Amino acid sequence: MDVKEILSEVSSGNLSIREAEKLLKMNSVREIEGIAKIDTGRISRRGIPEIILAEGKLPKHVAKIAIGMLRDSEKVLISRMESKHEEAVRRAVPKGTRVRKNDLARMLVLSKAGSRKSHRDHKLGKGGVAIITAGTADIPIAEEAKVVLEETDCRVITSYDVGVAGIHRLFRSMRSIVEEDVDVIIAVAGREGAMPSIIAGLVDVPVIGVPTSFGYGYGEKGVAALMSMLQACSLGITTVNIDSGVAAGVVAALIVKRSRH
Repeated sequence: MDVKEILSEVSSGNLSIREAEKLLKMNSVREIEGIAKIDTGRISRRGIPEIILAEGKLPKHVAKIAIGMLRDSEKVLISRMESKHEEAVRRAVPKGTRVRKNDLARMLVLSKAGSRKSHRDHKLGKGGVAIITAGTADIPIAEEAKVVLEETDCRVITSYDVGVAGIHRLFRSMRSIVEEDVDVIIAVAGREGAMPSIIAGLVDVPVIGVPTSFGYGYGEKGVAALMSMLQACSLGITTVNIDSGVAAGVVAALIVKRSRH
């Protein structure tokens, strides 16, 4: 049972406070065959599901962790996935589990049969998150953030390949983003990472800078982009780690949820 179900049972008199306390303690962390300890209460505390990082893990371990998480959660997200991870997960998930794949982001979203669908199936008003990339190579990292945001019921609009090499493209995109009245902007850029600083000087909402590892020579692998975003003279920029689209998506989701309150 999740937290809501436990509280409902207490309210209806079917469960004592002592029994409920024990269940809540048991539910906080679940260990899976000695290979992982999953935080089953994170979705209740933060509104953000625990996300499985497939990178560096054996496919069979990723599958076992995903199955264990599905017991306690409506949905499971898997990031940085290779085809071998996907094959193992698809073989292991219970019949009826909905599986959505984002090839660009290398992510899988598993949803229990009968669970509600995300906001993509509903028309929402203004607000939410805008995701902008400087170049086409930055799109996979942007899509990581997009998947996280969609699965936390945030409205997302995107504008890709509008970097400072042709800055007129950025200004056209910014006009439509301002009209959408978003709560936060995620700016994804490699090379010198200049785009977030320019955007932050134009808008009155938080900007999350995501440096990407697309760049070569001096300051290669995203180092120059990261340093540029950290040294930005425009105020209002929060910078996450190199290629960290998931982290940017989580921060943006928390901002949106607070703004809704």
